[in-house]
Amino acid sequence: MSGFHAIWVVFTDIVPYLLVLTSIVFVHEMGHFLVGRWCGVKVDAFSIGIGPEIFGFDDKRGTHWRLAAYPIGGYVKFHGDANGASVPDNDSVDAMSKQERSVTLQGQPVWKRALVVAAGPGVNFIFAILLFSGMFYISGRNELPAVVASVAKTSVAATAGFEPGDKIVAIGATKINDFNDVQRIIMNSAHVPLGVTVLRHGQTVLLQVTPAAVVIKSSLGDQTIGRIGIQNDASPGAWQHISYSLPGALRAGSAETWYWVANTGTALKRIVTGHASASQISGPIRIGALAGKMARSSFDSLISLMAILSVSIGLMNLLPIPMLDGGHLLFYAYEAVFRRPMSERVQEYGFRFGLATVAAMMIFAISNDILQMLHLV
Repeated sequence: MSGFHAIWVVFTDIVPYLLVLTSIVFVHEMGHFLVGRWCGVKVDAFSIGIGPEIFGFDDKRGTHWRLAAYPIGGYVKFHGDANGASVPDNDSVDAMSKQERSVTLQGQPVWKRALVVAAGPGVNFIFAILLFSGMFYISGRNELPAVVASVAKTSVAATAGFEPGDKIVAIGATKINDFNDVQRIIMNSAHVPLGVTVLRHGQTVLLQVTPAAVVIKSSLGDQTIGRIGIQNDASPGAWQHISYSLPGALRAGSAETWYWVANTGTALKRIVTGHASASQISGPIRIGALAGKMARSSFDSLISLMAILSVSIGLMNLLPIPMLDGGHLLFYAYEAVFRRPMSERVQEYGFRFGLATVAAMMIFAISNDILQMLHLV
């Protein structure tokens, strides 16, 4: 690799990756940090990255801020925690004075602990809304009318009765604003019957169609999507540029975030149930390559990727797996219902299981990345 090419790779792939991932990790951990401080919990450490420390300092309230060598995560370590995953150090907490115990996470009421834990994923969703809203407010959005330009012969759309010139106004109970809405719903509805309302010569017509499932290659691996066999007019003159007021941008940003919450949740469900390939689960290698590709495409594309990944990380952290935020919330829910914490032994085995599960997920994702690079999946 030449020196120039190495520098080019750093600035086009590595720097965007670090920008995207570090920003998302920072806001996630900042959610835990701010709500923890607000609840009166002392924070011992705030780390961006894991592993050996590159740089660090202590603030006036005793929190050690650190930048670590491996930019694949981060953590907030509260007083009384055994580690950055908020595993309680029960022996240490039991030996504390009442005053010192009052500033630990374990010393807070269960609702405060739950609020601190939920703040990380919650801020991820807020961050996504702000990113999408800012992008829409500054750049607007280009849209294509939801008008059918052509219908493929022998397609499910032809069988359902679609005709060129049909304007799609609703799919099920969902109002359609542009052709992007149509594509998103159909792509996520393979083998799912849909009622499509169209305007044809001024008359409302209801068509029933079930998208066929097709497998496509993407930068994230094989993906199964739905198709019905219609095309729109994508010529330059067909595009419409939409500008947004600030309230309008916030509404559009919130709607876009909700779409990606639902889409990501559906994708996870399809993978778990075996209806989609697990090869599309990506690790840091493919995310880094995708970040570089988006950065070279446009700044808006990079911002969109950052928002989508923020949603994904927020949802992944809510999975009910010990070591993740969702696992902690599961323990707190048990405590709230039964008015006592789950036994220390059960929690210990739960955290061990969670650690093994998270490690296996990371190894699987990185293996997917490597196999994808070698074109073996």
